[in-house]
Amino acid sequence: MDRRDFLKTGAALALLGAASKVIGQVQVDKAETAATNLSAEGMPDIVAVRGGSPVDMFDRAIAELGGMDKFVKKGQVVTVKPNIAWDQPPKMAANTNPDLIARIVKACFEAGASKVQVFDTPCNSWKQTYKNSGIAEAAEKAGATVVGGDAAKDEQYIREYYAEVPVPKGRLLQKVMQHKFIRECDVLINVPILKVHGGATMTCCMKNLMGTVSKEYHQLFHRLGLTRCIAENASVRPPDLNIVDAYRVMTKRGPRGVDETDVKELGYLLAGRDMVALDTASAKLMQLPIRSIKYLEEGIDLGLGTTSLEALNIKRVTL
Repeated sequence: MDRRDFLKTGAALALLGAASKVIGQVQVDKAETAATNLSAEGMPDIVAVRGGSPVDMFDRAIAELGGMDKFVKKGQVVTVKPNIAWDQPPKMAANTNPDLIARIVKACFEAGASKVQVFDTPCNSWKQTYKNSGIAEAAEKAGATVVGGDAAKDEQYIREYYAEVPVPKGRLLQKVMQHKFIRECDVLINVPILKVHGGATMTCCMKNLMGTVSKEYHQLFHRLGLTRCIAENASVRPPDLNIVDAYRVMTKRGPRGVDETDVKELGYLLAGRDMVALDTASAKLMQLPIRSIKYLEEGIDLGLGTTSLEALNIKRVTL
């Protein structure tokens, strides 16, 4: 990262604690309510860390949030949901950093988890994607149970792992085919990689949850209205913790990327409970207009969180 990029990104991070615009007074009211609920225990709503490796930044972020045992209790089953969508190596920043996933898995076991599960519904061939992303090997070495299959045409895999669940707050969606690891876990940890997206402008916390449903529903989301469906799907099983991998980010030609010129090293990690707030903060890091990310407004409408960052307790750390 050159000096100009560093200064721009540093200024964006400083804005996380400053006033941000929301869309209408109703959203302001909802933001204040969400902030009150999230701050009930006196912990930060968002921790933003920069300057270390993904593993070092995670360790600091989770410590600032009170430790993994704030989220994972002894004997619980945890699902860690990375982005494993694309048949790309880690250097392309198309998928979540594998070292980060391994460390999160280990932290869950350290907190007393009885089982940690890792999966995604990939866009490319799942076997190659799981292998070339490095995530399957890293997660398995850390002790996680990793499953994958072609959720478009592998009928046995679909029957075994996906089932219809209702979307209580749905307007476009009445149901989705949701993965077993989401339906049956005690704790859901959402670990997206931050990057641009051709259809949704940006992919981060809310968008990453598209990987919890079968491919036929990916196609349905696009037909019905992508941004609203992203939000409605995210409302079915909101994560207990979100960890944003913003160490190396794809700044153009996303979500798959073409070559390494699409990637920039930002060197950040964000963590917290509020998907909408974390996506808002991530958009600021990427210098993307908040209003261009339509699912943020939809998320507020569904009560999933806030774009009003000034109402939140944000802890900023430099390693």
